[in-house]
Amino acid sequence: MTRLLAAAVAVFLSLVPARSAAQPLEEVVAGVQAAYARLVDLRADFTQSALNKSLGQTIEAEGTVYLKRPGKMRWEYRAPTPQEIVSDGRSLWVYTHDLNQVNVGEAPRALAGPAGSFLAGLGKLGDEFSARFLNPAARTDAAGNPVLDLTPKRPTPVLTRLILTVDARDFLVRKAVLYDQFDNAVTMLFTRIAINPGLPDRLFTFTPPKGVAVVPLEPMR
Repeated sequence: MTRLLAAAVAVFLSLVPARSAAQPLEEVVAGVQAAYARLVDLRADFTQSALNKSLGQTIEAEGTVYLKRPGKMRWEYRAPTPQEIVSDGRSLWVYTHDLNQVNVGEAPRALAGPAGSFLAGLGKLGDEFSARFLNPAARTDAAGNPVLDLTPKRPTPVLTRLILTVDARDFLVRKAVLYDQFDNAVTMLFTRIAINPGLPDRLFTFTPPKGVAVVPLEPMR
């Protein structure tokens, strides 16, 4: 579950004018920051690949994510097993369908910072991260999209490094790779991104279905 919460950190953006693929680091950072600063909410489909380095094991997943300021999120996993991770910024619910169980607790403080909220963290990118190009000699990927290597100025156990691939035309984050303190990596690809769709607050609360066991959520370690 900690791996899913670490991944639920996540996401994305607003439109800005097209830019050159060879633009300087300062312009890329400013563009991403401006996009996030204007963002109210978003919806996107995602695919996820979580690598446990010590076990040499990778788990694939997919679903839909919803994010809204301030600090609200909803991750709906369809595969490999149905699961919902929901927070209204104060409480956190983790509903695992196969276990017929929902874990409930206070939203971890980490969710309020860059590890848990791209909306807040990347809206203040210069304050929250130290940035460089992943490869200064080749600033973009094969498609011409800038690739940023971000180090949190206040690292947490679940986020010590963040690599973002940014669409060169509109600064949408298309790919994110998150590393934790053990060098485990969660890679997320985002598609069908809807910016400021007007998500209702009720989407970020959770009422356990009848008959579902309610269990206190263990603190993140």
